[in-house]
Amino acid sequence: MSTILTTKTVLLTAAVCVAAAAALQGADHAFKWKVHDMDRPAPAQVTPGDYCSHGAPSDATVLFAGSSTENLVRFGTDQPILWKVEGNELVVAQGGGDIATRESFGDCQLHVEWMVPADRECKGQAGCNSGVFFMSQYEVQIVQSLDNRTYSDGTAGSLYGQHPPMVNPCTPKGEWNAYDIVFRAPHFNADGSVARAATVTVFFNGVLVQDNTAILGSTAHMQRAKYTQHADRLPIKFQDHGDPLRFRNMWVREIGPQPMAQ
Repeated sequence: MSTILTTKTVLLTAAVCVAAAAALQGADHAFKWKVHDMDRPAPAQVTPGDYCSHGAPSDATVLFAGSSTENLVRFGTDQPILWKVEGNELVVAQGGGDIATRESFGDCQLHVEWMVPADRECKGQAGCNSGVFFMSQYEVQIVQSLDNRTYSDGTAGSLYGQHPPMVNPCTPKGEWNAYDIVFRAPHFNADGSVARAATVTVFFNGVLVQDNTAILGSTAHMQRAKYTQHADRLPIKFQDHGDPLRFRNMWVREIGPQPMAQ
């Protein structure tokens, strides 16, 4: 009798797990909001304090501090970047393409400051857009979000197409914004399934907007994200979306791994 009950229990548990996995992979009805749903409530606007221009810690890899770009490359190559250095600022150059860290990273802490020029016309996702992609594929969105309505899962501080920020502390055009991000890489089982999802914690101008938020998968446009197994360490990518955003005080530091749950 005990053997029969155990077998039934195992079969039932397996069926539940299969059903749950199927729901996560493809059942869009399980989500309250569509991807990029304009009816999704906008994050509440808050006014941040003065948070920019912090120096890099001693154990950080400095990506850009006003002049050298030696720790950055054109994405997918080992060639120097084509973005411009102007007045101690790094500017997305027309046709410059995406850039990335020369080194690869897994779990890390990133600081980056960015600004949309004061005279730049912004309309939703157009005119003032960039992004930072951890492991070249998990995006924290950069876009002008003050007085520029767009879909909530595409506002500044969002996990693009997945999770809006809790609030919107974006500054006006012509003023600097700062991100401090703790990224935890995903872990995969031997068969390629996800053992533990990636997470991010994001402070946006000193305001918490993502709190150990689970990433649903690689960033995608107009579709649900999903995971594909990849290397444990990959470059961090910064996006050229065709808009001349400006960057400064960019640094990254590796952090120790979190223990896996027992």
